[in-house]
This record gives sequence, C-alpha cells and structure tokens, in this order.
Amino acid sequence: MTTEKLGDTAARGVVTTLSGQGLKLAIQVLSVVILARMLSPQDYGLVAMVAVIIGIADLFRDFGLSSAAIQAKTLSNQQRDNLFWLNAALGVVLAVIIFCVSPLIAGMYNQPKLVDISHVLAATFLLSGLATQYRADLTRRLKFAKLALADIIAAAIALLTAIIAASLGAGYWALIVQQLTQYTFMLVLVTASAGWLPKKPSRRTPMDGMIKFGWNLVATQLIGYLSKNIDSLVIGIRFGAVPLGLYSRAFQLLMAPLSQIRSPSTTVALPVLARLHDDEERFASFVQRGQLALGYTLVTGLGVVVGAGLPITELFLGQKWLSLAPVLSLLAAAGAFQTLAFVGYWVYLAKGMTKYLFRYSIAESAVTVACILIGSQWGIVGVAAGYAATQAIGWPLSLWWLSRYSKLKVRPLYAAALRIIAISAAMAMASHLTVLGLHEFPSYVAVIAALIAGAIVMALATLSIPRIRRDITGVWEIATRARRKG
Repeated sequence: MTTEKLGDTAARGVVTTLSGQGLKLAIQVLSVVILARMLSPQDYGLVAMVAVIIGIADLFRDFGLSSAAIQAKTLSNQQRDNLFWLNAALGVVLAVIIFCVSPLIAGMYNQPKLVDISHVLAATFLLSGLATQYRADLTRRLKFAKLALADIIAAAIALLTAIIAASLGAGYWALIVQQLTQYTFMLVLVTASAGWLPKKPSRRTPMDGMIKFGWNLVATQLIGYLSKNIDSLVIGIRFGAVPLGLYSRAFQLLMAPLSQIRSPSTTVALPVLARLHDDEERFASFVQRGQLALGYTLVTGLGVVVGAGLPITELFLGQKWLSLAPVLSLLAAAGAFQTLAFVGYWVYLAKGMTKYLFRYSIAESAVTVACILIGSQWGIVGVAAGYAATQAIGWPLSLWWLSRYSKLKVRPLYAAALRIIAISAAMAMASHLTVLGLHEFPSYVAVIAALIAGAIVMALATLSIPRIRRDITGVWEIATRARRKG
C-alpha cells in the first residue's frame, strides 16, 4: 500500500472510529445519567465488586490473541480459525472457573449476593470469547465502520434493556442485564459483519509465534489491570459496597468513556503501524501525530473537567452524588497523564516488544499499589489522588523506558506532551475560576461557561504561540484529509 493510500486509510479510520466511539460515548454518558437516578450506590458497588475480579479472568480469555492476529504480517484462514477456537475454549473454561469460585468472591467482600451475580456474569466470558476473533478480523481488514456500528447498536439496545429492568424494580440486576445484552448483540453483529464461520481447528498450522506474543501481552495486561483496578479492590474490601458504588460512578462517568475513545485509536493505529514496521521515519511521524491528536482533543478536554468537576458531577449524576466532585477532577488529571503516554503502547504492540512492556508494567504496578495504599488513608478522595499521582509519575518514565528498547525518538513526544500539559493546565484554571464565579447559577450554565473559558484559552494559545499553532494545524489536516477522502 502506498504512503498516500495508507495515510488516507488511516485518516478515514480515525474519523470513522472516533465518530462511532463518540456515539457510543453519548450512550455511555446517557446510561450513567439515567441509571444513576434510578439505582443506588450500593447497586453499583455490588456489581463493581464482581467486575473487578472477573475482569482479571477476561484478560486470560483474550490471551492477547486479538492483538496477535491484528499485528501479524500474514494471517492464513486456518490460523484465524485456530485463534477463534482458542479464544472460545478459553471463554468456556473461564466461565466455569468464575461460576465455581463465586462463593470465594462473595466471602472476600463478605457479600452473599455476589454469588448469584458471579454466576450470571460468568456467561459473558463465553460470549466475548466467541466474538474476539471476529472483532480482530474486522480490525485487521480495516473495516472500522462495521465495527463501530456493531458497538453502537449493541450499546444502545443494552441501555434500553437496563432502563426497562430498572424501572421494573430490578435494582442491581438491571446492570447485569445490560452487560449480558450488550455482549450478546455484539457477538451477533460482528459475526454477521465479518461474513465467515470457523472451520475445524488444525494442529498442523504453526501458531507458536502468536501464542508467544499473546502470552507476553496477557502477562503485561494482567499486571496493568491489577495496578489500574487496585483502587476499586481496596475501596471494596476496606470501605464496602456504598463507597465503592460512589467511586465507580465517577470512574464510569469519566474513565470508562475515556477508555472507549482511546482504545479504539489502537484499533486504527496498530494495523497501520504494522505496515510501517520497517520504515522508521514514517513510523515515528505517525506516532507523533497520534499523540498530538489525542493530546489536543482528549487531554485538553480533561483539563476542563479538572476545573469544573463540581457542576459536571451535579449535571450528570445529580445532587446525591456531589461528594464525588473532587474524585472526578482527580481522575480527569489521571486520565490526561495516561493519554500522553498511550502512544507508547502502540509502539510496543506494533513492534512485537511485549516482553519489554511486561517488564515496565511490573515496576509501574509497584508504584501504583504504593500510591493507592497510601492514599486510601484518606478515603476514596485519597485513593483517587494516589491514582492520579501514579499516572503523573508514570508518563515520562514510560517514554524513557520505550527509548531504551526501540529506535523511536522520544524527545519530540516529550516536547509535545509538555506543550499539551501547559495548555490543559491553563484551561483547567480558566474553567475553575469561571465555575467559582457562577456558583449560584444552575450546573448546566456553569458547565457551558467552563467549556467556553477553556475554548478561549485554546484559541489564544493557538493564535499567539507558533509551535502550538503548528500542532493544531497538523491535527486539523488529519481531520480535513479524512473528510475529503471519506
């Protein structure tokens, strides 16, 4: 594929994926807004207790094989079929394991209700195991529109089902029904979109390289998952279901949508970078532009959330959740630092450097656990502060570690990140001062004013600072190119 054609495909993929995720994000936020007013913090806390545990098992269900399929230079139909059966088998095994250990999960939290919740949610492993390679196949073939459409439809139907269940008094079961519905419809939609059915597995087909890649990746993801979810685990065990329910709402309102937007950027970046593997100059250019695109959209937007945490909490969750405002602001800061380092993850996957990613993840996890355990002395706000501190420490270290094992020049990434941090901090300050001046006005007025204040800061920086103007122009060119070629 030529440079121009690959660039056009990547640009269209970015716009298609982000547009789809924008709609899915709207559904996610709508889910939080509606269900937070229909369900209690304890309902959310009970489901979150199980979700933390089964999320670990879900990493083994994927086993890194979806990324192995996407980044492979060549993938035969028989290899694809073998990967399908591997993921399906892992899904079955893990569903059985979670079903059997449900009393242990309930005992760890001292919550008997978690037995039945675990039994039902175990079915999600089978559903997601069957869907894994269909999603990977659509990604590998750059069928981003079909994948985005499946995400949107499944999320919308699941939300409608949850609202109906909650209105009928189902309580926390409404959240469980939502998850099962989403997984089921996702499986049906991606299977239909991919247009193939797996044949019998073959032992003669070479799979060792993909399994080794997957093992290194899943080991890395396991360490990362534990470090990223130690906050929920500590809160659930130490403080109980209600504080965890409160914390999980802030996390769901901010970090889950952020992940839904950020992770699909990998969906676009990984197959493109895999094609640029041997062209270091084009590879580095793509990574640098990717960081700018994420930084001047997501990170700057999170700056506004940092400054306007209180009215955002009131607007989206309601008065009974106002104690979460500082948690939301701290998580926004954590998400900003995470995003600045996220492009490094693309490099590790595209270059097949998962063993080096694993080694870094071990050190990062140790720092995370220490910060969160220290922060937990001050309740859920302290936990959020510890989580934010971890990400602030981690982003420069992660790029430094990457520079040790790859030819990628990280100095431009550091420089761009510092510019983005400076702009985001100025936007956070402007938003916060605006909110303070409008504390007697309705929350929606304060949120709109905060957004305007942030936009003004961005506009002034773009007009007055040439380097930032060039950054913004580069991001704008990506969007313009995609619209022209789309």
